[in-house]
Amino acid sequence: MVLNSDGTKKPFRKHKRSTERSAPVKPGLQARAAAAKILGAVVERKLPLDGALDHEHGNPAYKALGESDRALVRAILNTTLRHLPRIDAAISSLLESPLPEGARALQHVLAIGVAQILYLDVPDHSAVDLAVEQANQDPRNRRFAKLVNAVLRRLGREKDEVLGEIDKVAPMPAWFIARLEKAYGRDAALAISESQLQPAAIDLTVKSDAEGWAKRLNGVVLPTGGVRLAAFDGGIPSLEGFDDGAWWVQDAAASIPAKLFGDLSGKRAADLCAAPGGKTAQLILAGGAVTALDQSENRLRRLRSNLDRLSLTAETVAADLTTFEPSEGFDAILLDAPCSSTGTTRRHPDVLWTKGPEDIGRLAALQERLLRHALTLLKPGGTLVFSNCSLDPAEGEEVVARVLANTGGIERVRINAGDWPGLEAAITPLGEFRTLPTMLKMPDGIASGLDGFYAAVLRRVA
Repeated sequence: MVLNSDGTKKPFRKHKRSTERSAPVKPGLQARAAAAKILGAVVERKLPLDGALDHEHGNPAYKALGESDRALVRAILNTTLRHLPRIDAAISSLLESPLPEGARALQHVLAIGVAQILYLDVPDHSAVDLAVEQANQDPRNRRFAKLVNAVLRRLGREKDEVLGEIDKVAPMPAWFIARLEKAYGRDAALAISESQLQPAAIDLTVKSDAEGWAKRLNGVVLPTGGVRLAAFDGGIPSLEGFDDGAWWVQDAAASIPAKLFGDLSGKRAADLCAAPGGKTAQLILAGGAVTALDQSENRLRRLRSNLDRLSLTAETVAADLTTFEPSEGFDAILLDAPCSSTGTTRRHPDVLWTKGPEDIGRLAALQERLLRHALTLLKPGGTLVFSNCSLDPAEGEEVVARVLANTGGIERVRINAGDWPGLEAAITPLGEFRTLPTMLKMPDGIASGLDGFYAAVLRRVA
């Protein structure tokens, strides 16, 4: 007998079995939950998407999924991040009042639901049902489950009208649109913003016979001498030539800096921020005796592995560039410096959400420091190519201008637009390279565009 504290008999209550524990998880729910968590980590905590989606060290919710669900999570996140300003605008237009402070987790649930309804081939009812279930299972969001249901159902009914309204919203963060507008003008800034909605093409740098590999792999030869592939089924390692080391994946823009040296036969060359090794391989194929330097031994291991597949060799050095002092100078130096990577948003749409203006300023200062030291490693008459994959002139043109303004014995070598048919528009009035994602139009069936990249050629004259 069980008694109350006052000695009276406690009524017997039959305990109900919990149905929540035994209820099966709805298919696709764990994938959506993982996507919402990772979106929050990227937007709120500025964590890189590649790290969250790493198969070994990534987000636990992502690692727990099967491969098909992982692919779905990647598709949802890439789409959501590419369109996030428009998705946020859509959510705002469907709410009678803003979400309460502290409801960021709810915002992320709504965002991935909106992305599926507006931009992915997911049935509306499935996106709505799973978003409501997510809200119900999260104590922070449970009281908003009816709101989630109402907002997403309304979106499904008014999809075309909402798309028409948010089409006027630039799909890049306002802070970066402002910087692009200052650098390139309003129309170009908006065109660049729109261009990042399309995933990047797959470009290959080939050891030789670009025409032959284009035919074999159903691609086209690029103005850079590389090959751009049409859409294909399967993974990169399944393609002809991969196992033989006949080519490697490298965006067309990323292949330009190493080509600016021309023939390096008999010359001592250095790639000073070398991993993962695509540019190192180019310098080797140009005939140089190459030293590949990187601060990270782990990254150098990856570089050596990539060179092994290509049957190429280079001296590798793990060192901090700012204190690197080789026994003799170099004839050619490639400094592809660390940067904000804002030119790569087609393949890395999280960049503009994990970086900010303060990062651009910090990285520009680092680039200047690296460039000033790298110039001291050149032999008289030697050439240095400075490059990075940022769209912001603060990390490119302005760095080089400052260095040239107060460094004796260094001159700019003008790049001749006539040497780059098909990319003449990328050569600036100063004779530097500035590629934009809106450049490089391709025939039907082949993706257009290339990464945003900057490159300048400098020479030591004394």
